[in-house]
Amino acid sequence: MASDKPDEVSKEQREFSRRRFLRNAGGVVAAAPIYAGLADILTEQDASAKTYVRNDNIPFFASHPKYHFFMVNHVTTNSFFTATIYGIQDACAITGSSYTWTGSNNSIVGQMVAAMNSAVAAKAAGIGVCLIDNTAFNGPVNTALSHGIPVIAYNADVSAGVKNNRQAYVGQNNLTAGAAVGTEILKHVKKGDLVAGIIATPGTGNIQPRLDGAKPVFKAAGVQFVEVGTSATEGAPEYNKIAAWYAGHKSVKFMMAVDSGDSNAVAQFIQKQNLSGKVGASVWDVGLPVVQAINAGYVTATVDQQAYLQGFDTIMQLFLWNISGGLMRPTNTDTGLGIVTKSNVKPYLSTNRFEGTSAAQKAIPAPSSISF
Repeated sequence: MASDKPDEVSKEQREFSRRRFLRNAGGVVAAAPIYAGLADILTEQDASAKTYVRNDNIPFFASHPKYHFFMVNHVTTNSFFTATIYGIQDACAITGSSYTWTGSNNSIVGQMVAAMNSAVAAKAAGIGVCLIDNTAFNGPVNTALSHGIPVIAYNADVSAGVKNNRQAYVGQNNLTAGAAVGTEILKHVKKGDLVAGIIATPGTGNIQPRLDGAKPVFKAAGVQFVEVGTSATEGAPEYNKIAAWYAGHKSVKFMMAVDSGDSNAVAQFIQKQNLSGKVGASVWDVGLPVVQAINAGYVTATVDQQAYLQGFDTIMQLFLWNISGGLMRPTNTDTGLGIVTKSNVKPYLSTNRFEGTSAAQKAIPAPSSISF
């Protein structure tokens, strides 16, 4: 809950800035005399350096309460959202905020609704929620808004044309992304071939639109398409469902997985069954098993929907709404569609915080050129 102590965050931010200053100063001076001796330290430095060091000691924002945000998720333990959580943590560190990660670990809408109601009761400063159902969240969203609590959908939104009063959506356009992946798959199949759409939880708003976007692409090309439901639980449950389905459909030419858990399972299945070159695969997200499989040739392509940004941007927008008194209204953020193949997979192979493959905070050198 938001604190009644207006200086609480500014103190935290000052401490954060002090530590950052010490790190940048390279340990030349001890913490205690930094402020008193700052002029002497800067005597021989140019004006730009003076500005840099001086500003490095100023809190990021004006004094404000310590805002606490609730992030309501549908698969709280799924590995895909590791990067999302890192984004949340980093945004909270910058703003001096805190968060609660809550919801359901297996896409049970009732549990997510209960988590939203708890957030309202706790007087959350803001709520981020994955809208995996077109109608179930209407009431909780309206209740939150009526209590002055901003609500942003992230990762999953209601279908186009469906009414929900959430203030913005941060995430990928799943329908468009599905169509793009379908078009990519057509490069590897022909009329009459069978393509399997591998999906953990058929019908849910976060992943079903990906298959729905691909369907008309396949239909127009005369490609057979069938949906294969697996499990909301990662690991063996998904792998075993894929294996059981394949045993009765060995004519399949391509598998299209649309969620992180199934993507790992499909990559593992093709490798273990020596199906590389016989069964193609497009998957979703950029977990390490997936990008390694692309590099090794077991998987044809995957989709980067920038999970980190879905957490980071949601928190930053909720924070700005609060500190601006509602003037900084949340806006839609399309986190994009990046098709990753063997030709551009190399940067993803190094573990990093932005793709959720490492907790380490490190700067990654920028590429020497940008494709266009």
